[in-house]
Amino acid sequence: MLKDQIIKDLTDAMKARNELKLGVLRMLKADIMKFEVSGANKEATDEVVLDLIKKGIKQRKEAAEGFHKGGNEEFAQKELEEVKILEPYMPEQMGENEVKKIVEETISQTGASGSADFGKVMGAVMGKVKGQADGGVVNKVVKELLS
Repeated sequence: MLKDQIIKDLTDAMKARNELKLGVLRMLKADIMKFEVSGANKEATDEVVLDLIKKGIKQRKEAAEGFHKGGNEEFAQKELEEVKILEPYMPEQMGENEVKKIVEETISQTGASGSADFGKVMGAVMGKVKGQADGGVVNKVVKELLS
């Protein structure tokens, strides 16, 4: 399980005294534990852990962008380094061409014809590529093909 791998990597980071990796993985482990205690009989499956990792990556990228705009390159760089620690846990991301094929198939399956069907197509595609493609890439391709 992905959760077990994260805990093992956390231990390895402690032994190696890698403070940055240790901090990132501790935060991820805390998010996992928070999910598990939030309700009765909840277990953090790989899918849940991937969602938490994706959320962490997105937050750090947004923070890095904010630091860039604010002129604080040191903090922006730290956020991007944290993203690099989390990315290996994610499945390999699809390229834009692969996403385009899936979007084209979905458009023909749903019978979408214009930008009014954007939400329907976007929802169907995101269900198909869950965790394997960035939402921004999917959004761009859907808009491009529906216009």
